[in-house]
Amino acid sequence: MKAGTRVDTFGPELKAAAPTRRLALCQLGSLAVLLGASDLAHGASIVAVRVWPAADYSRLTIESDTALKAKHFVTPDGAMRLVIDIDELELNPALRELVGKVQADDPYIAGIRVGQYAPRLVRLVLDLKQPVLAQQFALPPVAAYRHRFVLDLYPTEAPDPLALLIRERDRAESQAAASVQDALGELIGRVDRPTLGAAGGVPPLPGVPGAAEPGATAPPPAQAQATHSPPGKAGREPEPATAAGPAGPQSTPAPTVLDADAQRRINRLVVVALDPGHGGEDPGAIGPSGLREKDVVLQIALKLRDRINSLPGMRAMLTRDADFFVPLHERVNKARRVQADLFVSLHADAFMTPTARGASVFALSQSGATSAAARWMANKENAADVVGGLNVATAKDPQLLRTMLDMSTAAQIKDSLRIGSEVLERMGRVGALHKRQVEQAGFAVLKAPDIPSILVETAFISNPEEEAKLRDDGYQQRLVEALFNGIRRYFARNPPLARQRAL
Repeated sequence: MKAGTRVDTFGPELKAAAPTRRLALCQLGSLAVLLGASDLAHGASIVAVRVWPAADYSRLTIESDTALKAKHFVTPDGAMRLVIDIDELELNPALRELVGKVQADDPYIAGIRVGQYAPRLVRLVLDLKQPVLAQQFALPPVAAYRHRFVLDLYPTEAPDPLALLIRERDRAESQAAASVQDALGELIGRVDRPTLGAAGGVPPLPGVPGAAEPGATAPPPAQAQATHSPPGKAGREPEPATAAGPAGPQSTPAPTVLDADAQRRINRLVVVALDPGHGGEDPGAIGPSGLREKDVVLQIALKLRDRINSLPGMRAMLTRDADFFVPLHERVNKARRVQADLFVSLHADAFMTPTARGASVFALSQSGATSAAARWMANKENAADVVGGLNVATAKDPQLLRTMLDMSTAAQIKDSLRIGSEVLERMGRVGALHKRQVEQAGFAVLKAPDIPSILVETAFISNPEEEAKLRDDGYQQRLVEALFNGIRRYFARNPPLARQRAL
């Protein structure tokens, strides 16, 4: 009865109000649809913002759920400011994070300011440290990324990488010579000169060129004074000798003049191009505990560079020395610009199952891959440009680029197999090998036509045990020694003197 009464009492009221409420709901629904359509048409949701600083170039990336419409320009007032206007966007906390992304050592960006310049228009202002050439492009969704807006800042005048290597070599040699002079000066300062002359011997200084070996006879005091400048004051070290010219009556005698062939052998700088794979937007493979391929191969490359640079007459050049992206063809071009004698690309394998293990070494193949695994690996590594973010517009003639990279000769591949065997043999003494022979496939980074090139997969980062080894500094150092000894053995058996490049 109560239920019926309630219906009779409130039924007419509800019926009378129904059209009014229905109309109001329809109006609210229409407004919500219009607002939603407006947001879809004009708004974009920012997923992430990133800044990748490097000496080569700095990259700014804005990732969003839909493609952004933006334009950039440099302010005409000469204040070195670059402005980016992004249409149909509201300022949000994600964009504000850009302000804190700039690092103090960024060579190009001093700071970033973000603001709502106009309704539906966000303005970014980049304060620059030097004039730049800006390249803007968009990347469609790929792998774990959504839409990406990318702005690359390049120097207006790119440095000469070969000249940098030569200057590094000269600076290292000068520092080594000064260290030797300091060590000898300290030794002589500690030895009493009359005792030195009477004893007729000089204590050996192991590892220092020119130092007396055990059993060697010391030069007469006059000769010793002519070779090493005496201290000017008590407790003061002698000034190191320099190559600038005579320093007075007690300067070092002029060295014997070498013939042209001997001089060429001394001046011939052997250059090894080290290529840490991936970088920047492209993390490469990721291990079970989160170790990223791009990080571990960079650590190994930096250690190997220092090891190679410790040899007189040899220098290592890195295609990247920090966390930034380098396109595959640019890695090859960098090696060719320094006239490298060898190209070594460093990676860390990953496979669909965690049981795969062992190191591998690859060379280029002109007639197909030597195994299905080698073909799969080449396809995976060759896709790095898509993930890392290649600006296709900068490839002025892609067909010419492909032709250049297809010029690899049989001689280059033969030399690559030779160095690959040297490296693989020594890596087998450090850990397990996935394959006991050098494999071949169509890796893009191995296609320099005039440089022996190998790709080293140091271990399977997808294997938990091998990931732990790759994280260990001691294991990395053992890998570096294996690579270093393989490279040194290759050049001992195949000295690159035929090219006769004097630097």
